[in-house]
Amino acid sequence: MDSGTTAWMLTASALVFFMTPGLAFFYGGLVRAKNLVNTIMYSFISICVVSIVWVLWGYSLAFGEGNNFVGDFSMVGLNGIALFAAEGDAYPPLVDVIFQMMFAIITPALITGALVERFKFSTYLIFLVIWSTVIYSPVTHWVWGGGWISDMGALDFAGGTVIHINAGIAAVAAAMLVGKRRNPGLQPNNVPYVVLGAAILWLGWFGFNAGSALAADSYAVNAFLVTNVAAATAGLTWGLISMIKTGKMGAVGVATGAVAGLVAITPAAGAVDAMGALAIGFGAGLICFFAVELIHKTGMDDALDVFAVHGIGGIWGCLATGIFTVSALAGVDGLLGGSAKQLGIQAISAFGTLAYSGIATFIILFILDKIPGLGLRESEADEDQGLDLATHGEQGSVNDGAN
Repeated sequence: MDSGTTAWMLTASALVFFMTPGLAFFYGGLVRAKNLVNTIMYSFISICVVSIVWVLWGYSLAFGEGNNFVGDFSMVGLNGIALFAAEGDAYPPLVDVIFQMMFAIITPALITGALVERFKFSTYLIFLVIWSTVIYSPVTHWVWGGGWISDMGALDFAGGTVIHINAGIAAVAAAMLVGKRRNPGLQPNNVPYVVLGAAILWLGWFGFNAGSALAADSYAVNAFLVTNVAAATAGLTWGLISMIKTGKMGAVGVATGAVAGLVAITPAAGAVDAMGALAIGFGAGLICFFAVELIHKTGMDDALDVFAVHGIGGIWGCLATGIFTVSALAGVDGLLGGSAKQLGIQAISAFGTLAYSGIATFIILFILDKIPGLGLRESEADEDQGLDLATHGEQGSVNDGAN
């Protein structure tokens, strides 16, 4: 066992874990004060629920041998996974379980940005179990567990399809079924929370992307660099566009742009260099900015712009991987290297994930909505009061009241 590699992978896992509290602050700062605790709890409870699902059967469905679509139940309860590293292994097999668990935790939490301020918390607990099992684990298997996307040769270094396209399109299905808030207008209750959350996400993303090299090596170093470059470029791009259009560069906009850049570089982090990262970050800031404006005009109440940032950002990142791929890193040429083949493969992987996750999420939520005693939406009275008090009996601050 290589103790240095093991230490790096455990550190990267801890960084990815820290992203979920970061997401909680990012989303929590964007909602009304009366829904702050409820919004944070969506992310926090995902840690509890998905950790258990992952150990019991999620990891097995994702990484069991199975078939091209889903793994099997051979590793239920982590059955057969050795506690100690075998000769020649850099780290114990449980490191993979831990690292991948952190990805599984944050993905369904991302969806909640589309549901805030009106989704029933008790139904969300059930949704977490079903979505992680039926959608997240199979898509993970497609990409990293030997499934059809992997066999096709698609590149997804750290989860552009598995996490961001997957959660982004699920957010669309959820927003459509749960319906608009009674008062869709949204004024962030705590801008410092938003910026703090984005900063924590940015920090955690170094574990997300550089950790996906699965070693403390040159690939990890490059992934770390391009992650920072893309986020910085996208944040600045978003801010400058906002300044041109409104005369002001808002903190929420720059923070959101940085997150869009992090999303877009995720699939490409092991395949592009710094100049490619600049282009991907610029594209993310530009495309996601206008995607937010366009989606707002559709009337769909994706409250915190999950699809515009994670869905569109993930699609752009997936396609951009096929454009800016450097053969020295990925072993294949992208479009700029003279080959359009990889771009086509990336497009197929993005479309397949969009189709499956979107349709399956819609079906899951449609069924949950029809089950007596469940349903998707809190009562009008609870929505008006605020879900902090109505659902949790707590407030984010003693001064919040029902504001």
